[in-house]
Formats: sequence, C-alpha cells, structure tokens
Amino acid sequence: MDKGTQPNAHRLLWAGFMAILVAGVGFSMRAGILGDWGQQFGFTQSDLGKITGGGLTGFGIIILIGSLLADRVGYGKLMICAFFMHVLSVIVTLTATPIFHSMGGLESEAAKNIAYQCLFWGTFIFAIGNGLAEAVVNPLTAVLFPKQKTHYLNILHAGWPGGLIVGGLLGFFMVDKVRWEIQITFFLIPALIYGAMLWRQKFPKDEAGAAGISYSNMLKELGLLGAGVVCILLTLFFKNDLGLSTVVATILGVALLVVFGFFTQFTLGPVLMAFLLIIHAMVGYVELGTDSWIVNITGAILASEGKGLALLVYASALMFTLRFFAGPIVHRISPLGLLLVSAAFGAIGLQFLGTFNTGVTIVLATTIFGIGKAFFWPTMLSVVSEQFPRGGAITIGSIGGVGMLSAGLLGSPGIGYKQDRVASEHLKESSPETYEQFKSKTENGFLFFDKIQGLDGAKVGDAEKKPVAERTAEEKSVVDASLKGARSALKMTALIALTMGIAYLLLIFYFQARGGYRPVEIGPATKQEGDEPSKQEWWPVRAENKKKATGGPSRLFYSPELRVSRIASVNFLPFAASIKDPSGRPCDRHPFRKFRPDTHSLESHRLLTYRTSSPFGP
Repeated sequence: MDKGTQPNAHRLLWAGFMAILVAGVGFSMRAGILGDWGQQFGFTQSDLGKITGGGLTGFGIIILIGSLLADRVGYGKLMICAFFMHVLSVIVTLTATPIFHSMGGLESEAAKNIAYQCLFWGTFIFAIGNGLAEAVVNPLTAVLFPKQKTHYLNILHAGWPGGLIVGGLLGFFMVDKVRWEIQITFFLIPALIYGAMLWRQKFPKDEAGAAGISYSNMLKELGLLGAGVVCILLTLFFKNDLGLSTVVATILGVALLVVFGFFTQFTLGPVLMAFLLIIHAMVGYVELGTDSWIVNITGAILASEGKGLALLVYASALMFTLRFFAGPIVHRISPLGLLLVSAAFGAIGLQFLGTFNTGVTIVLATTIFGIGKAFFWPTMLSVVSEQFPRGGAITIGSIGGVGMLSAGLLGSPGIGYKQDRVASEHLKESSPETYEQFKSKTENGFLFFDKIQGLDGAKVGDAEKKPVAERTAEEKSVVDASLKGARSALKMTALIALTMGIAYLLLIFYFQARGGYRPVEIGPATKQEGDEPSKQEWWPVRAENKKKATGGPSRLFYSPELRVSRIASVNFLPFAASIKDPSGRPCDRHPFRKFRPDTHSLESHRLLTYRTSSPFGP
C-alpha cells in the first residue's frame, strides 16, 4: 500500500471519500423522491429534470471556481465552506412545502413556481457544497499519491456509489412511509464525519504549485480551446438557468473567454486537453444524467418505485466494488483501454435497459451498465492529471466541472425532454382526447428543439400508483406512453456512450503513434518562462563557514534532500561563505555575497536561484 507523500495522506483520502459520499447520498435521496415532488407540486418530467440538472450545474460551476482558488485560498477553508453550504441547502429545500401550501397549493400557478424555485435553489446550494469539496479532494489525492493516481482516484470516487447505496437503501425502506422532508436531511450525517476527520489537518500544496509552476502557465495548460468548451456550457447556464436572453448569455460567455485569454496571452493550449473536455462532457451526460432518472425509469418499467431503488443500489454496489480494483486493471491495460471497454459496456447496457421487459433481463442490463460506468469519471480525472500535471488543480478541476455542467445542462434535462416528447407525441397520436386531459399546462423546451407540452406529473403519478386492474383505458394509455418515452431516452443515451467509445479508440491510436501512453512528469525539461524553481529541484550543496581563517569554528553541511534552505537558515554564518558542490568544486558565481547576517536566511533574499542546464556549472 502506498503511504503517500505525507503522514496523514490516508486520513485525508478517506475524509475526501466521505465528502464525495455526501454528494452520493444527497443525489440518491433526491432521485428517489422525484416522484413525490412531481405528485405533490404537479411538476412535469422536464420540470424535475431541470431541478436535478440545476444541482449538477451548480456542482460543475463551483468545481471550476474552486479549482481556480484552491491553491490560493487553501484546501481547509474551502472544505469549511462546503460544510456550511450542505447545511444551508437543507434549510432552503424544506421551505418548499410550507410556502406552497400557504399560497394555495395545486390550484395556484404562483405556488407551483415558488416551490420550484425553493427546490431548484436548494439543490443548487447543495451542489455548491459538493463542488467545493470536489475541487479540493481531486487535486489533493493526485498530489498525495502521485505514482498511483488512477488507483487512488478510483478509490476516492468509490464514495459516490457508496453514497448512492446508502441513499438508495434509506429510500427503499422509507418510500411511501416517511415524508421526503425527513429523508432529505440524512446526508448531513456523513457531512459531520468528514468535517471531524479534516479538523486541524495539514494540507499539501497541489502538484503544480509545489513544483513552482506559475499561475499563468497553469491556465495555459487549459488554453483558449479548453476554456472555449467551458464557456459554451456556461453560456447555456446563463440562458437556461438564469433566464438571460440568448444575446446577453452569449456576450457573457464570450467576455469570460476574452478575460481568460488576457491572462494567458491568448494561448490556444493543447488540442488534447480540449478533446478530453468534450469527451468528459459526454461522460457527464451518460453517467450522471442517467443516474438522475434511473430510479424513475426502471421503476416505471418494473411498475415499482421500490424495485427501481433496489436496482440503483445494486448498480452502485457494482461500481463501489470495481473502483477498488482499478489499479490492478490499469497495470494490465492502459487507462484509455479501460475507458474503451467501459464505453462498450455502457452502450450495450443502456440499449438493453431500453429494450428488456422482465425482471431478470433488467437486472442483467443493469449489471452490464453498472460495469460500464464504474470507471468513467475517476479514470478520466487520472488521464488529465497524468497528461497535464502542470495544470494542477485547474486542469483536473476543469474536467470535473465540464462533466457536471454537461450532466446538469444537457444530460438530466435532455433525458427528461426526450421522455416528455416521445410520451406526448405517442399519446397525442394514439388518443388525442386522453392527451388533452393529461397534458401539462406549461411548455418545455431543450436547446434548439421545439417546445412541447409534456404530461402532467401529478396526473401520471396517480395513474401509475393504481393497480393495473383498476386503471381506466385512458390511464393505461398514459402509463404506456410514459414508459415508451423512458425507453426511448435510454436508447438515445446509448448512442452517446457509443460515441465515447469511438473517441477513446482515436486516443489509443494517437498515443500509439507517439510511442504509447505514458504519464507526464514535472521536471526541468517541462519548465517554461515564468515558472519558479521547486524545492525538489535544488541541487545538493555544501555550506562552508569561512570564519575558519580567523580561528572560529568550521562546519560542513550537505543536503541529501536537495533542500538548500534548511542549510542556509542556520545562524552560525555571520560572514561571507562559499557554496560547494558535493565534489568540493566551488560555485563561485552564486550571489552569496548578498547574504545579510541579521536574517539568518539565504532563501529569503532569492540567493538560491542558481539554476543552469548542468547541476553545478554557471
């Protein structure tokens, strides 16, 4: 077992695991109560998709912001903020019910809108806490275990399916027994645990910061191409979630890109990084976008919300177990090979979920899909961290942020829109009168697709809860249409997983043409203008006190850890001294004469910036 780069490495790892588990528990609990929200407040599937999407969107935005601030603000302070956001999210979410009833309930469209805002922003604030935590724990794990990033990032992100298991089990035993307002508070328990584990702990600097990479050069690793992918998604956020016009949202997106370009001298950046961001946007759609709906969809197929939750727990248990074995797998095949196999399993599993009907075949399809999505997220983080270590928290944060933004802006609402569109079109064609009876009062759109009137969630929920024998002909038509929409959405998502597989295959060919996949290591060869020398780059030296000529003491020191500052800060060097390499050769051109004895420090006067292409030559 890797002991990590500092004594508390494993404590920090497991605290990060618990922080991600909080996100999984909250996500799972919300997925399990979507039906309750739809029935209580009269939301359509598109409405529910936007609420869950808002949570994922907030997650993504805060990962991006947090990754820019992590090295400067400090990991500990960001984790404190994450904890308080988790608590605030519960308060905001719980206000939905009393305000809804005080304004007239289902009879008032204003009451429905206010309830929607409470649930949306409560979910969004919860996502802020998740985003701050993830902005810390991803680069933290990479710097704690630099030699086994894929293995330990997968262990870290086993907290996500672990949270889905806990939340799913709680939902399974509480469904139709405990009000959703009580269920939604349970994620605070693991939040208290990670808070206690991180109390008064010492955090390391991120990998790039410790190596002396300048902030502007970290940003250049993302580049204008990568920032362009991010800004496109942010433009969608401005338009869809903040309600700004297309023109204003576009202007804001372009302005952010220009500001980024100003700080990076308009450097385009690596094409590979931009390509990985696009792939991870698809990962967010397939993995998290589907997770937002999987309970509702499988529950509808099996005619039981409890069975849908049980399948979520089962798939999450597969992910939880498999992520602990990513290290041995990667030793046999590269991370890209693992991702290619995962994409194939994901596409097949989703296609089967959208096709099969019986319980046994649905379990088989869930197994295949669970195996497929197990390694997507953490292994993509590992690939970015290994190929762009100079980007530090910025590049690894941008990949996570784009995945979450895509899940929130494209995945969850896109899958909801697809269900509404297919269900409403099918019902309108088969029974126009029934459609008029069950259609929603509001219209919903997605991207550039036409706006539609989906089915009213409250009415569909009432029909689904009735035993099959007691449903009217109209109710049977509505349930069948809703099920057809759910299956169609899963099959569409399978095509995106297939596209991911093609992209991974292209990456494998790309790296084979360059001699194979290898992690990039930060060293003198990767230094660029503006970077500072890291502590690990100081060459071994020997400090000799020249007071020997006047009869004073003579002492020799050698630093095998290459940390000159530890030698230079001793207080017995009141006069001029010489710096020698281990062979005794004097480094005469080192500006040692600028040393001031009152400080007892060489490094504070930038005296140890002696760097050349050879260890000891001028």
